[in-house]
Amino acid sequence: MGAFLDTSMIVRYLTGEPPELAEVAAAVIDREDDLLVTDVALVETAYVLTSVYRIPRETVVDYLIAFLRKENISTFGLDEGTVLRALLLCKPSGRVSFPDAMIWAVARGSRERRVYTLDERFPGEDIELGAIPR
Repeated sequence: MGAFLDTSMIVRYLTGEPPELAEVAAAVIDREDDLLVTDVALVETAYVLTSVYRIPRETVVDYLIAFLRKENISTFGLDEGTVLRALLLCKPSGRVSFPDAMIWAVARGSRERRVYTLDERFPGEDIELGAIPR
């Protein structure tokens, strides 16, 4: 079993800023085997990249997908293919938020596959949605 990466490591690695911390992050991420990323770290990374760094959401999705496709990076507790699919839901026109996409991924990977939401934009593909005002 590997070690978990927190948001600060992922953000520094993807942005290269500040250079001295980015070097530390790269030394770990590029050299260590079996690194694990949680859905929480992905959502927080997306938030920091879009809100603090003002990186366009489509670019953030591309960055995160490329990052997760690294051979030594694995998603913890979720199927990587489902997480990649969830991230792709965030790309078109900002319809699906990063947190909703990860909740969808968790629900999709569970036996229940049901989410109660009041958000009409919540992704309903392959899961059951409840409590949406229609």
